[in-house]
Amino acid sequence: MADVSIREFAGTLKMPVEKLLSQIKEAGLPHTDADHLISTDDKTKLLALLKKGRGGEVEAAPRKITLKRKSLGTLRTAGSHGRGKTVAVEVRRKRTYIKRSAIEQEAAAAEAAAKAKAAEAEEQQQAQEAAPEPAEETAQARQEVQEPAAEAPETADAAQDAAPEPAQPPQQEVDSARAAKTSAKPPAKRRGRGKTAGEDPVEKRKSHLRPKAPPQKRRRSIHVNDDFVLEGGDIDDLGRGRRMGRKAKPRLASQHAFEKPTEFISREITIGEANTVAQLAQKMSIKSAEIIKILFNMGVMATINHTLDQDTSTLVIEELGHRVRFVSEDAIEEQLAESIAMDVEEGKTEEPRAPVVTVMGHVDHGKTSLLDHIRNASVASHEAGGITQHIGAYHVETDAGMICFLDTPGHAAFTAMRSRGARATDVIVLVVAADDGVKPQTLEAVQHAKAAEVPLVVAINKIDKEGIDIERVKNELAAQEVIPEDWGGDTQFIPVSAHTGEGISDLLEAILLQAELLDLRAYTDVVGQGVVIESRLDKGRGPVATVLVQNGTLNAGDVVLAGYEYGKVRALVDEMGRNVKSAGPSIPAEILGLNGVPEAGDEFVVVSDERKAREVAEFRRDRHKESQQARQQASVESMLVDMGKDSVKLFKVVLKTDVRGSLEAIAGALAGLNTDEVKVDLVASGVGGITETDAHLAATSNAMIVGFNVRANKAARDIIENEHLQLRYYNVIYEVIDDAKAVMSGMLAPELREEIVGVAEVRDVFNSPKFGQIAGSMVLEGTVYRSKPIRVLRDNVVIYEGELESLRRFKDDINEVRHGMECGIGVRNYKDVQIGDKIEVYETTEVTRSL
Repeated sequence: MADVSIREFAGTLKMPVEKLLSQIKEAGLPHTDADHLISTDDKTKLLALLKKGRGGEVEAAPRKITLKRKSLGTLRTAGSHGRGKTVAVEVRRKRTYIKRSAIEQEAAAAEAAAKAKAAEAEEQQQAQEAAPEPAEETAQARQEVQEPAAEAPETADAAQDAAPEPAQPPQQEVDSARAAKTSAKPPAKRRGRGKTAGEDPVEKRKSHLRPKAPPQKRRRSIHVNDDFVLEGGDIDDLGRGRRMGRKAKPRLASQHAFEKPTEFISREITIGEANTVAQLAQKMSIKSAEIIKILFNMGVMATINHTLDQDTSTLVIEELGHRVRFVSEDAIEEQLAESIAMDVEEGKTEEPRAPVVTVMGHVDHGKTSLLDHIRNASVASHEAGGITQHIGAYHVETDAGMICFLDTPGHAAFTAMRSRGARATDVIVLVVAADDGVKPQTLEAVQHAKAAEVPLVVAINKIDKEGIDIERVKNELAAQEVIPEDWGGDTQFIPVSAHTGEGISDLLEAILLQAELLDLRAYTDVVGQGVVIESRLDKGRGPVATVLVQNGTLNAGDVVLAGYEYGKVRALVDEMGRNVKSAGPSIPAEILGLNGVPEAGDEFVVVSDERKAREVAEFRRDRHKESQQARQQASVESMLVDMGKDSVKLFKVVLKTDVRGSLEAIAGALAGLNTDEVKVDLVASGVGGITETDAHLAATSNAMIVGFNVRANKAARDIIENEHLQLRYYNVIYEVIDDAKAVMSGMLAPELREEIVGVAEVRDVFNSPKFGQIAGSMVLEGTVYRSKPIRVLRDNVVIYEGELESLRRFKDDINEVRHGMECGIGVRNYKDVQIGDKIEVYETTEVTRSL
């Protein structure tokens, strides 16, 4: 500390300058003026003099040692909707220790005084035994004798606070003090043993008449082995613990310091766009009934699970005196995106990457065979009917560079899969058969390419066949605004043959040329990002996802978040089935270790830790669940509106496929068969084999089980056989759609068609005593039948519908009257036939409907 003047020092001590100068003079210091500077050593001497004058010690040792410790832990508490949350807990412990040396000295002096008083009391007792005295006086004398000895521990406890803490004394002094304490104790008598030597029977009888001392007076002094004791420790408690158990530990003061707050605490409550009553109550630490009461006063009938909008939640929170802070519902997603963006911005540089090429085209135009020839492997033979039904990713090394190919199905049901391929690709190779021309899926591929703004390279396949017309293909594509380069456009047309290999090298050069024009680049030293191309549930390996890395590097052991699923990458497998350690940009790979099967098309990203991935995945699941509940609520409301209408027949299906992409394609195709009368109800769907649970579900809901490239296990087959369920296996999607269409067509109500078979005009009306009015009519068209329903028309307006009661010609009952003949017609329950009316005879037929 810097030197200060005596005037400033006096202000610090809050005392007059003259008094401080006088004390400095008494201390023998040379300062005489208030402006003189005083050093730190002079301050120390002055303070020592002041302490000595007040009776204190000059250099007092520390009286106490205080230890403070902090420990961190976690506590899991229950949250809303059954979800728990982890709260960080900090435990603080404080212990104060006091030296025993001064206490032992005072205790030794107190015991010596007690010993002298005990000897004096013993002499008085011997004198009293010689001259007996009343029992009360004897007890009082014994109590006076024992009080000083019992007060010794209390004196020691009281001296603990006042005793200074000098340096630790030598061990010999401590041992001598303990020895003095031990010698001061009288020998303890054993209970329940024989008589002590020299004990007088009369004295024994007298001892029964003496009142017993209180329990606290009869306790023995406690021998403490440690040099330190806990502050606040109770000697009586220590003694009690020794009697209760051999290893009893001293009790610490455990008074709970929590007190219920009596004043109102205003909190800052964060709310999103939608909040339930239970969530608001938990955030404000109140009961839900209080919020419900406020809502009732506002005219809102609510329950604990009622969802409130942001405005209503704000009014409730402000009514209770809290502050509101609005947060975005996608805050956790925004934080994830910011962390990824920050990782990219940290001085990383982009490097060239290989192009991702998607092969598209119509069914059986040779897409897979073309790729098959490029990578010298046979894939088409493994696909059912030679039709690609899964999306494949292939990493091909060529002489001109590396290319990643995505093979997509050509069937119409796989529109969503082709759309995903277009979004994840850089170049689209459109395969068109030279002998077949442009087909519907070819046009659809062109539309996907235009929507995704991806350049096209057209491969005209099957040029080795006879009777081909390449110019026809160019004309048909030119009609779709795909102009060849030799016609002045910007699209390359390459004639190829997947069978002979002709034109394959030209196609690869065209692809790499187009990729070079795009200047494709990606970061390699950032966290991996990409898209899930395909996913499935493998029996031995669990959830398996085929991913395409688009940016960064995916390493084995990374924590991956893909849609609603997350997990640590336990293994990274390339398209050849080999385990690899990492996959860079434009490299397809299979990952193992996710907690579930992600949706095909979901984007994946590598996150820092599993906790963050779990939080984002749970948030996405909650959002998805809320949207589903909102759709269900809307469907319930629409059902209530349409309650009076005819019921819709349901075709219930339990669908299991081998991969997620096929599941989406079949589900979408079945949904496209829905009509106003018959709809497909997908009771359950999933990836993997048909299990016992699927069979039970189908039996409960009376549904048909459809297996696409999967089979049922034995337990499921037994249930299906016992319950007489329908189980159908498929490996081509055409058959699934055709059979479903046939079943749904059979569920459609037949269409009723009316056909007019005859028309008669009333020429005269006369009465019959048996039938009433009889219309004399002339058949103008067709034939009038007796057994068929009729309509009576007046001025081409139907005024009556019924049936014929009689049909006669020349008083003879007949069944039919042909065109151009006269007859008498009796209409049942109708007496208002007039001349000029027309009687129309018709018949109703049922026509089977189809989708």
